[in-house]
Amino acid sequence: MYQIIKLNTKDNIAVSPMVIPKDSFINDFNITTTNEIPLGHKISLEKIIQGEKILKYGQIIGIAKKNIQVGEHVHLHNLCFADFDRIYTSSKKNITAKKSSKISTFQGIVRKNKTTGTRNYIGIISTVNCSATVVKVIADTMNNYLIKSNKFPNIDGVVCLKHSTGCGMNTNGDGMTIFNRTIEGFKKHPNFSHVFIIGLGCECAQISMFQEQDKENNIVYLNIQDEGGTKKIIDKSCALIKNILFEANNVKRVPRPISELIVGLQCGGSDAYSGITSNPALGYASDMIIQHGGSSILAETPEIYGAEHLIINKIKDETLIKKLTEHIEWWKNYTKINGSTMDNNPTPGNKKGGITTILEKSLGAVAKGGSSIIVDVLNYSESIKNKGFNFMNSPGYDPVSVTGQVASGSNIICFTTGRGSCFGCKPTPSIKISSNTKMYNHMKEDMDINSGTIMDGLETLEDNGKIIFEKIINIASGEKTKSEINGYGDDEFNPWIVGATM
Repeated sequence: MYQIIKLNTKDNIAVSPMVIPKDSFINDFNITTTNEIPLGHKISLEKIIQGEKILKYGQIIGIAKKNIQVGEHVHLHNLCFADFDRIYTSSKKNITAKKSSKISTFQGIVRKNKTTGTRNYIGIISTVNCSATVVKVIADTMNNYLIKSNKFPNIDGVVCLKHSTGCGMNTNGDGMTIFNRTIEGFKKHPNFSHVFIIGLGCECAQISMFQEQDKENNIVYLNIQDEGGTKKIIDKSCALIKNILFEANNVKRVPRPISELIVGLQCGGSDAYSGITSNPALGYASDMIIQHGGSSILAETPEIYGAEHLIINKIKDETLIKKLTEHIEWWKNYTKINGSTMDNNPTPGNKKGGITTILEKSLGAVAKGGSSIIVDVLNYSESIKNKGFNFMNSPGYDPVSVTGQVASGSNIICFTTGRGSCFGCKPTPSIKISSNTKMYNHMKEDMDINSGTIMDGLETLEDNGKIIFEKIINIASGEKTKSEINGYGDDEFNPWIVGATM
């Protein structure tokens, strides 16, 4: 028997959890397919006239390009993007949490400034692309040394954070402000015991701009030009790192309250199931973290477009509503002046998985936020100030977005995917959550959790959300993620480049 899933009583389409051949009868809805319905794609439940709104999750995901018959496959050929007026209603009350757990602590690493880490790395950060090769050689040399010496079991490794920017930019513009804030966020991240900032010497992003804000004694600043060239700075840096290895290794994990956790909520390579399984299950886990006094950060501003009214409904503070709507307007203008539109966001992989418009994608993406009230709207890479559910302005491109979340303080990343995104972002461990069982089984070496069990009828959304919550605690306590085992995390550092490259 063929089955389809209607997500809301208002919907005029349903989602197919299987491939349904043409001329197949679907008993529960008393309809017959007029053509093949691919796995995860949409099927019309009623006749939809050209120009009429198409509803999923009880929300608008687009309009009909042409008349659509009952039982017809609904996708790019007959559904298109169309903007609509949003109804904003600021939240007037707290949402009562109903997600309980006996777990109240994790095994964390307490730093001198009383912040808590989930990993213990040494960071090598380039201020400019010109020092990227140097920081990579330093990191590779020291990681090989750690492996051969086998004397420092409490050090997770040396992280190379290189990138493509740091010069050819306006030294006083938004781009430099964002870049500076990002480096600062990584420099003081509690998952680093020590950090080495390596510059060339003549770039726009001078090391002095970071030194001026620095009050910590575990951070070293070096320029290639000052030290006399490549070999000299590599030798000096490696000697300095060897001198602090015993200090860096002198840590132990101790029980820490869940209120010390900051979880970055991310999705990439989404499919039609992401908004039904993995994203709402992660939202449930996020609510549990917040109920215990912890925090989470939702991001990807272009991927809340079309669903931003649902986000605003979770905001009490009018100034935060204003800040979020200003970010949306900035993105609309930004895409326009670059010859694009907000609906250009869904990727070919998204569309193959059943997503048609940015409206549909956004409705699934915002489910990662759960039901908690938003306590703050952050600029990209801005340090988190308020415990609870935060939103951070960022692009939808995963490496850039996660880089901002880590800079904001995330010491755990939860990354949902329906197509099989492979990702890590050191120094923060990334938990990969699959939206469907087929992909999970095909890519088990990369996926930590399968939320496809919800669609399979093996677990409830709440059960899977609790599994995600418990995995967060275990990973924060030192258990390795699949992305860590596979070596992801060094090359995914990707600060947001805003403004002209000159």
